[in-house]
Amino acid sequence: MANAEKTLSQAIMGRRATPSFDGTPIPAADLLRILDAGLRAPSGYNMQPWRFVVVQSPEQKRRLRGASYNQAKVEEASAVIVACGDTDGWRKDLDLMLQRGRSGGMPESYADQARSSVPNFFSSFNSEQMKGWLNKHVMVAFTHMLLMAEVMGYDTAPMEGFEQDKVHEVLKLPLSYWVVALLGIGHVRGSDKYDGGRFDMGHTVFWEEYGRQMK
Repeated sequence: MANAEKTLSQAIMGRRATPSFDGTPIPAADLLRILDAGLRAPSGYNMQPWRFVVVQSPEQKRRLRGASYNQAKVEEASAVIVACGDTDGWRKDLDLMLQRGRSGGMPESYADQARSSVPNFFSSFNSEQMKGWLNKHVMVAFTHMLLMAEVMGYDTAPMEGFEQDKVHEVLKLPLSYWVVALLGIGHVRGSDKYDGGRFDMGHTVFWEEYGRQMK
């Protein structure tokens, strides 16, 4: 079981990328709560383009490890969530999105506008633009899940080291799916990763325009 829940501030300040997991099983209810946090993320036009594949079986984790540059933590984690984006999601899900929106109070005028503006927007994308759009939105949902897991007392490891084609083969993903990142979840084995430090605001934050420091 996870430890006592942390506040969001504690989870953000104390989070480290876990180098090794002990493999303790995650209760199904906890995993569903983590996944639900991802589903509640915001997205452009509310198109929710993310798709998540949960990998838990030892054999499938072993295969996924082979597609992820042999990173041991892929196999050690209690669960690995493979976060993908669907390049065709806007085509397949527009009607469903509008239906759900209407039931939640979406004005008919907005729905009518979206029925044309959404296809016009996405049909202009080339492949690289679509992948860039998916990366942004999937990572928002990914971060929701990561932080929910940390709040619940789990340790996490976000991973971008994998081979796209091999992950597709292991998970039998549709051709329209683009793999964005892997999220290992579980409990740390041994010492957690050192605190690498963060640049201060004077290095990364500007006020009103580039180069102006916050007073």
